[in-house]
Amino acid sequence: MNRGLALKLLGWLRPIAPIILALLIGALILAALGRDPSAFYLQILRRTVLNPSGAQEVLVLMAPLLCLAASLIVCFRAGLWNLGVDGQYMLGGVFTSAFAAAATASMPYWLAIPCLVAIGIAVGVVWSMVPALLRAYQGVNEIISTLMMTFLALSTGAFLIKTVFDDPESPVPQTIFLPIEDRLPRLFDSLVHVGVIAAVVIVLAVHVIMTRTAFGLKLQIVGHNPRAAEHAGLNVKRLTLAVFAISAGLAALGGAIDVLGVRGVVRADWHPSFGLLVVPLVFLARFHGVAVIAFVAFFAVLTIGGESASRRADLPHDFLLIMMSLILLILALTDHLISRLKGR
Repeated sequence: MNRGLALKLLGWLRPIAPIILALLIGALILAALGRDPSAFYLQILRRTVLNPSGAQEVLVLMAPLLCLAASLIVCFRAGLWNLGVDGQYMLGGVFTSAFAAAATASMPYWLAIPCLVAIGIAVGVVWSMVPALLRAYQGVNEIISTLMMTFLALSTGAFLIKTVFDDPESPVPQTIFLPIEDRLPRLFDSLVHVGVIAAVVIVLAVHVIMTRTAFGLKLQIVGHNPRAAEHAGLNVKRLTLAVFAISAGLAALGGAIDVLGVRGVVRADWHPSFGLLVVPLVFLARFHGVAVIAFVAFFAVLTIGGESASRRADLPHDFLLIMMSLILLILALTDHLISRLKGR
């Protein structure tokens, strides 16, 4: 086959091939375990796409995931790795929840919600400044520092909930419960809240900013070639801080939306781990906003429908993690094959 044609074909197949192959391998695993693959996948569709309430749950789950995806798009397009999104997400949710009940009781609703969202975003931004400053001024690898900050964030969040943020009337360590009527408005008397629409708009806005504006181009230049950026007169340190601040703020926004839209309370044992699961989705979409929405929707369907299907098939929930691992592995192999073809 002509090399150019092969590269073009692989480029078209790259986003969907890992998913298709992972589903096929998953079917083989199910068959080897004595389960019916068609019944398993059909149950996923029945629980989500073919079920109105399930479809609403998918949309609700997509809101925080899309915020995390937007966060990762910013840092990845800028050539930086903010792997501390889970910690930023958690702290954003913890601080939002801690002040939610008091804010809604003392302020008008239209003012309380924006203030709570701003608190969550601000906490995420502040928390990201440690690895940001280390990267900008000392050249410390941000992968290591952001991962370490995630572990610290989880411990800090749990400590705060057990102490200063603890609800004294609750038998378990948790923040004060936010009533449903004080949470984000629901759309058409459904489970879907306005945070879902906000998350979609944010992802599209991030895509436009990073690909169609001078600011986005500056961020990409700084991340991919700092020396060229300095030669062009760009303030590399300031722009590096900006990347971390925007990325962390969006991750923390996801936590705030999760609390204000669904949870209404955060317990000390809350350890969200969405961030690292969203990473392969962002790479599958090649950092494209519209494609990210589609892949996040697929992941939400697999997550919600897969839980029901796993219970019916008497399988542990870990099977879904295997599926995501297969997608990531096949994605890496596909990229390797494309790079080999280009290098001939």
